[in-house]
Amino acid sequence: MKHSLQLRISQHLTLTPQLQQSIRLLQLSTLELNQELETLLQDNPLLERFDDDSADGNDETYYGGDTPIPETSEATPTDAPPPAEPVNDAPETALEQTDGLWDEAPGVYSHNDDEEQDGGAQMAACTETLREHLVWQLNLLPLSDRDKTMTMLLIDALDDAGYLQQDLAELASLLPLELEVDPVELDTALKHIQNMDPIGVGARSLSECLVLQLNVIPADTPGRAAALETARKHLEVLGARDFTKLKKLLQCNDEQLREMRALITALNPRPGAEYAATDTRYIVHDVEVRKVKGQWTVRLNTDAMPRLRINRVYADILRRNRNASNKDLSNQLQEARWLIKNVQQRFDTILRVSQAIVERQRHFFDHGEVAMRPLVLREIAEEVSLHESTVSRVTTQKYMLTPRGIFELKYFFGSHVATDTGGACSATAIRALIKQLVAAEDVKRPLSDSQVAEILSQQGIIVARRTIAKYREALQIPPVNLRKAL
Repeated sequence: MKHSLQLRISQHLTLTPQLQQSIRLLQLSTLELNQELETLLQDNPLLERFDDDSADGNDETYYGGDTPIPETSEATPTDAPPPAEPVNDAPETALEQTDGLWDEAPGVYSHNDDEEQDGGAQMAACTETLREHLVWQLNLLPLSDRDKTMTMLLIDALDDAGYLQQDLAELASLLPLELEVDPVELDTALKHIQNMDPIGVGARSLSECLVLQLNVIPADTPGRAAALETARKHLEVLGARDFTKLKKLLQCNDEQLREMRALITALNPRPGAEYAATDTRYIVHDVEVRKVKGQWTVRLNTDAMPRLRINRVYADILRRNRNASNKDLSNQLQEARWLIKNVQQRFDTILRVSQAIVERQRHFFDHGEVAMRPLVLREIAEEVSLHESTVSRVTTQKYMLTPRGIFELKYFFGSHVATDTGGACSATAIRALIKQLVAAEDVKRPLSDSQVAEILSQQGIIVARRTIAKYREALQIPPVNLRKAL
């Protein structure tokens, strides 16, 4: 077999480093972009941030709030529903099964009538942990060192909600044998914790937590006796809202049942939650939508745009000394120019896509969620002459500030449901209609999923019952039996 050489010409696509950087910057959120820029600023001495006062007006060397922003086009905004919480298929605990009891409660019951009931403000202002709060109280008690040690052991075993999940006998078995710890000692230590503030801490179950709080309420409080019996024996029946069965068990009338239920719902099912650390996450919007002279307009958020420029000192050095020894600085200068250009292109692309979205959803701000129209990535991609994958990157983790709230651009897109007239209705609009129907329903006779589907069909929107159930769960609306009230 004879060997030979052949010359062949072919074409193929190659992602240049500049294009790779542009794609990477496009898919980053505003916070991630700032983190990425901080890293690049440390690695590249020719790149620097600048303040408004230090701007020199050189459009070729910087980009940011002082750089002219493309003119905003008139458009009409859209609403997107807030992201739905994921549905948890894990088995529910007793506390989770009765969570709906406290949805309507305005506050947490306190035996101190002079204390203001503002749980949200207390949680926001709280700086100490539950453990620190309990240890501080423990140090004030006249207990022996051994009793304090046993109590500290149980304090460390509490979860974030203030519950003791482990059995006392199990905890005693885990301790060294030479300590000779009797479970009775741990039970006594637990009683000390249950007498501390907040009331209900140290409970081993939801039932015990509620009983501890009911015990500090004056005995002549209306509904207290029925509330104690319900908390001890019939909490699951109350959580299922089977009021007929509950009245038979308690042998009470509707008025007494209302008093009992109001008393229980005023209690705090998670006494330690106000001391739990909260993970605060901030959102920086990329574009703003405002109504100007009767027209909705879109503009970039200049506060979210990084102000970058080339370091003039290093740039002047390179101009005066153009030789091989400055090759590294020349490469960094080119990289800095690429970065400034890519950042500017990123925000220009976000603005173009946002304008196209707002133009498509022009009835949203005037009529709300019910006016949301079906929209897919392909429509916007064709409008702005971009690929669908690019539009997907632009709309992910990019946010729009509107008079109706802050929405991720991705939520302006949604599937559609056919109507009997041959048109299409957005899934967002259907969810909005479901919320309106549930909000206006008779609490004594709430609407089932089948009834909601029938009402929508009368309006020309054909939706299956299973679809209604899926949307209802996405909106975190309880099923019909849990929405029933007296």
